[in-house]
Parts: sequence; C-alpha cells; structure tokens
Amino acid sequence: MSVLTTKCQVTIPKSVRELLDLRPGSKVEFDIADDGRVYLKAESSGRAPASRFKKIRGTLKTGMTTDQIMVLTRSGSDGE
Repeated sequence: MSVLTTKCQVTIPKSVRELLDLRPGSKVEFDIADDGRVYLKAESSGRAPASRFKKIRGTLKTGMTTDQIMVLTRSGSDGE
C-alpha cells in the first residue's frame, strides 16, 4: 500500500514499475472504472520490456572454464 504525501504524490511499488517498465520521466495515465477502481496505464516506450534476468546475468563466478561447465552440465549425476 502506498501513502499519499503532503504534495498529493504516491510512490508506485517497485513490482508495478518493473512490470510496466516505468522509469523516471515515463508517462502514465489513470483511468477510473464505473465501480470506482483506478487503472494505471503506461505509455508505450517502443522498447522491449527489461529482462527479469538482467540483474543476475554474468554474476556466476565458479573459476571454471566454459568447457568444464559444459562437461559438468552434460554429464550424468556421477560426473561421467
């Protein structure tokens, strides 16, 4: 839940920002449904959504070469 500040501003939760690929300067639109619900719509940026794997890409440091990793992942449970 977000809290309205004295300037009538709210913080959009990180999960929603990531889902809609919102960044500083992004334009959003608020639609009000007949039942009173409010919907947040993001203006299309024209770019592909950020990969959810981007944060962890390239972070594994095993000390193994690519060839060693390939042998390990392709071998049976006994390592052969």
